[in-house]
Amino acid sequence: MGEAETPSFDMTWSSTTSSGYCSQEDSDSELEQYFTARTSLARRPRRDQDEPVEWETPDLSQAKLEQKIKEYNGQINSNLFMSLNKDGSYTGFIKVQLKLVRPVSVPSIKKPPSLQDARRGLGRGTAVRRRTSFYLPKDAVKHLHVLSRTRASEVIEALLRKFLVVDDPRKFALFERAERHGQVYFRKLSDDEQPLRLRLLAGPSEKALSFILKENDSGEVNWDAFSMPELHNFLRILQREEEEHLQQILQKYSRCRQKIQEALHACPLG
Repeated sequence: MGEAETPSFDMTWSSTTSSGYCSQEDSDSELEQYFTARTSLARRPRRDQDEPVEWETPDLSQAKLEQKIKEYNGQINSNLFMSLNKDGSYTGFIKVQLKLVRPVSVPSIKKPPSLQDARRGLGRGTAVRRRTSFYLPKDAVKHLHVLSRTRASEVIEALLRKFLVVDDPRKFALFERAERHGQVYFRKLSDDEQPLRLRLLAGPSEKALSFILKENDSGEVNWDAFSMPELHNFLRILQREEEEHLQQILQKYSRCRQKIQEALHACPLG
């Protein structure tokens, strides 16, 4: 997508929980503090329905598109209007709620002291790029100004760039949430879907449609999305859990063997 299609941002925070820094550098031992095999590799139970919520996506004529945008703008109580362009595309705002349970990685610049600085007691020197884990505010909300051609994958990438998140975008996914007949449904958007088009077709109601950024927990691990330190860390965790499990099995059979031997010694001869 060209420069004209790059999303612009009008960010709005809506959070009662403050953010938190973990102050962790990009090293194996520190990554281990917030990555575990159980939280990163296991499937998480879902409390809400995970069922496709399909909107009709007809090819609208210019006249129908203009009418649809006019109806949309007439239903909102803010200045977050949609605008039709001469080329048939349109721009507007989508609101994305962040529901991330794990920390994200952001760059951290640290300057180790040079020999001369060390002699003078100063901590200045050549900048070294490291990573720090950062908990984004819980239930933070962003309003993004996007084009009708902006894809879901581009929305994710733009959000991560805005917060200087260096994690692989494939670790995240954009979901749509809808309420129907007292039930809440979630659907993960494909990379090529256009959120603003879905917003226009569903109307401005947040109950009818809202967007949520979450971890991409599909049940299958995408190992290519992890860095080398993270992969080494997972191997160490798996090895440790394997050793613990084997130790538990050995202790179980050892106790059983001991009880059998005690029973044999207690039995009278003959």
